[in-house]
Amino acid sequence: MSPIHLTFSTAFLLGLTGLTFHRTHLLSALICLEAMMLSLFLAFSLWAIELSSTNFTPSPMLLLAFSACEASAGLALLVATTRTHGTDHLQNLNLLQC
Repeated sequence: MSPIHLTFSTAFLLGLTGLTFHRTHLLSALICLEAMMLSLFLAFSLWAIELSSTNFTPSPMLLLAFSACEASAGLALLVATTRTHGTDHLQNLNLLQC
């Protein structure tokens, strides 16, 4: 495994551990998700460059488009929960309540 692959794998795993262990605020969960998507984007970009194939070149841009949609939906949920509940603590959110 090359050092660049190790770096991207480590960045993804750090984002995943941050998502699993620091789940107090919705904003911190969204930032960890964005870090994971950024590391996946960079890894896909490197993979497309290494393969030198035109078939894989749209995949990083497609992932980046899905990441932007995920970020906008996450921020919309953050604003909506902050307005209704007054905080972005994940402990106060209950899916069983209306």
